[in-house]
Amino acid sequence: MIDVPSIFGIDVFNEQVMKERLDKDTYDALKATIKNGESLDINIANCVAKAMKEWAIEKGCTHYTHWFQPMTGITAEKHDSFLTPTDDGKVIMDFSGKALAKGESDASSFPNGGIRATFEARGYTAWDPTSYAFIKDSSLYIPTAFMSYTGEVLDKKTPLLRSMDRVSSEAVRILKLFGKTDVTRVTASVGAEQEYFLIDRKMYDRRKDLKYTGRTLFGARATKGQELEDHYFGAIKNRVSQFMKELDEQLWRLGIYSKTKHNEVAPAQHELAPIYTTTNIATDQNQLTMETMKTIARKHGMSCLLHEKPFANVNGSGKHNNWSLNTNTGENLLKPGKKPEENTQFLLFLAAVIKAVDEHQDLLRISVATAGNDHRLGSSEAPPAIISMHLGDDLEAIVDAIINNEDYESHGRVLFTTGVESMPDFKKDTSDRNRTSPFAFTGNKFEFRSLGSSISISCPNIMLNTIVADTLSQFADKLENAHDFDSACRSLIRKTFKAHRRIIFNGDGYTEDWVKEAEKRGLLNLKNTPDALEHFVDKKNIELFTRNHIYGETEVRARYEILLENYSKVIAIEAQTMINMAKKDIFPAVSKFTGELANTIVTKKAVSQAIKTDAEEALLKNMSELLSRFASLTDILEKNLSDADNHKSDPLTLAKYYRDFVLTSMNELREIGDMMETDMSTQHWPYPSYGDMLYSVQ
Repeated sequence: MIDVPSIFGIDVFNEQVMKERLDKDTYDALKATIKNGESLDINIANCVAKAMKEWAIEKGCTHYTHWFQPMTGITAEKHDSFLTPTDDGKVIMDFSGKALAKGESDASSFPNGGIRATFEARGYTAWDPTSYAFIKDSSLYIPTAFMSYTGEVLDKKTPLLRSMDRVSSEAVRILKLFGKTDVTRVTASVGAEQEYFLIDRKMYDRRKDLKYTGRTLFGARATKGQELEDHYFGAIKNRVSQFMKELDEQLWRLGIYSKTKHNEVAPAQHELAPIYTTTNIATDQNQLTMETMKTIARKHGMSCLLHEKPFANVNGSGKHNNWSLNTNTGENLLKPGKKPEENTQFLLFLAAVIKAVDEHQDLLRISVATAGNDHRLGSSEAPPAIISMHLGDDLEAIVDAIINNEDYESHGRVLFTTGVESMPDFKKDTSDRNRTSPFAFTGNKFEFRSLGSSISISCPNIMLNTIVADTLSQFADKLENAHDFDSACRSLIRKTFKAHRRIIFNGDGYTEDWVKEAEKRGLLNLKNTPDALEHFVDKKNIELFTRNHIYGETEVRARYEILLENYSKVIAIEAQTMINMAKKDIFPAVSKFTGELANTIVTKKAVSQAIKTDAEEALLKNMSELLSRFASLTDILEKNLSDADNHKSDPLTLAKYYRDFVLTSMNELREIGDMMETDMSTQHWPYPSYGDMLYSVQ
């Protein structure tokens, strides 16, 4: 039996450890930094470093690493030992405040969008005191920011912290107008639900496409997929249960609030959901969760797939980002209360979010735009690419009543009766869940559902925090100078609801009618990554980031180039892998199969002309034609991939070329390959089938 309270956070240099190991002045200073964002001087850093080192060594650590999040979308680390030589030829274990506060890394070998040339290698990592250090694999991990020698931001953490400061300062301005002078900080909080697939490691090792790209580039539909809807919330298989048990234990040791686990819709698909925490920590913990999932899956003879669409024709994997705003006094600013129509403060913050999402649809879409997520968005398991907001019937009615200057009394939570005497009645929520909505209000938070399963949650939350902060700043500018605050506030809420009503949609986002309706409303439909990223460097977006001090213009343009280059590189790797599979594995296998089939026909006819070979001849003819078409399409894909070099001068042009030509050729090649797999014997096909993989873990 696991004693959860005793192991929770045992490998984290958390508040409890700090209280035990730091003197009061040092602890108070560090706590003020964590809670209120106050600066920390080097003397405090020295005391913290000494305590960290002693704690880590007692727990078996020999090294420390500045753990950072470059623009690769995953984490990076360089490990240094605590070892320091002495004059007598021996060593001591030492760790200074300077080593804690600052490290050095190569800033030219990570994606930088042209900020750093190859020969300009120096970059720095800087300690983030707001995210706890932790122990993993006998090293002390110190969460850090990452920047270039010339000061440009090269990571995902720094702009996230900046955006959190911005939304805090502007929310505090608003709350002071409501008389809440005791509020000194507002924290953006997030709970990130994580979906993933588990398949047997032996199956994974036999699939080049999964190993090199994370998704299957070939694969015919399984005989049984998710049609019976029997996997969702079904009984968890023993191997998966053992994996989940060890995963929970490891995450708890790292102070991660792993709360919920269950089977998802597709066979072999599962989900983990944590309790929410501050956005910065939630981001670090989600990265750590994904890394831990992969490590523990290998220990259990499985492979954890985090790609958004590892298998065609079944649900892909997303990551639901549950975002809210909370004050240091314990108030959730997105909690409507029993009478939301009378809760002016809530309505003002709701209006700010509505305005922000409507005016910056492009940025929210950009924040989830990847080559992998393009395969998922708009399918039956994911929201469409059109950004809209679901408020629920009650809140939508309140918005409309305010717009029309009408009275409205919210229904509140009605009693749900089961009709079974032995079962208790309970209050149901004021609105249903809408899984087709990209951005849905779910009681006291917004659930941004468009995120792909493999991405860092930092970018969506940078966008969310920034656009809401900018809107709150505009609101504060107007209301701080108002003669009659209550009247001005009500007027601002009404004007905002009226101007941005178009973004609210509670219906089915999967229908063609909604696509047409969204176009009428003037909403963006950015169907793929190049279309979305094209808007990143729009003038309004550069101005938004620069006036809120999130990015400089150079940093915006660098990210634009990095994201476009990543899209092109991902498709290029997939195309190269596909060509390799086609030429080295599939073509020879089908050729061998058709050769044996031809020999069978000849042998049967040699025995007796009376023996009918119509079925074999028909199959041979069909497979030969498919193989010929397959070879031709492989050549076309190879040519299109080679021709991509002609478009390298501009990253957007190159990305669109990969989308329009290389990806199109890949889809055509796959279609023929899947047809051949369907008609071939299992023993001849060179790869495990979808059925083999999706049902490989029992």
